[in-house]
Amino acid sequence: MIYLNIGSNLDSRLGKRIDNIKYAIQSIKKYGIIILKTSSIYETPSYPNSVFPKFLNIGIKVKSKLTPEDLLNRIKYIEKRIGRVKKVTNFPRVCDIDIIDFKGIVKKTKQINIPHPRLHIRNFVLFPMRDLNPEWRHPITNKKINDLISDLNLNLRIQITRLAKSDIIN
Repeated sequence: MIYLNIGSNLDSRLGKRIDNIKYAIQSIKKYGIIILKTSSIYETPSYPNSVFPKFLNIGIKVKSKLTPEDLLNRIKYIEKRIGRVKKVTNFPRVCDIDIIDFKGIVKKTKQINIPHPRLHIRNFVLFPMRDLNPEWRHPITNKKINDLISDLNLNLRIQITRLAKSDIIN
């Protein structure tokens, strides 16, 4: 399985943060990527600078015949269509789509790094991942999702709010 995480902490020409996420999911479907499941929607403070607007995040479990590189190219194109402009690392953005895990493959090149190198320290990735697959294990460390969540510091475990179950794929 392939797991993606979609986040937004700025409104765009499409509307609110949730509208950016919905548009991203609809765009992903247009590339023939099959969405199998979506997580709940979570809200977290912006990391690492909590003075920025809060993020909404959702995880999605997908199936695709694309290579990791082709998938990455498509999601970066979707981000641009929504209005993402790369400025400064960790700055507010209308859309951020990350490949979290691609069929358990471990690959690091100039273009791609999977699994996502910081997934194990990001509450906004781990909580949606647990919704998608409570039995998931990190492809490198083989740690279970619940153990990764337990390893987060207390602030990261409490600074996340489940807003709603997702019905975005319908």
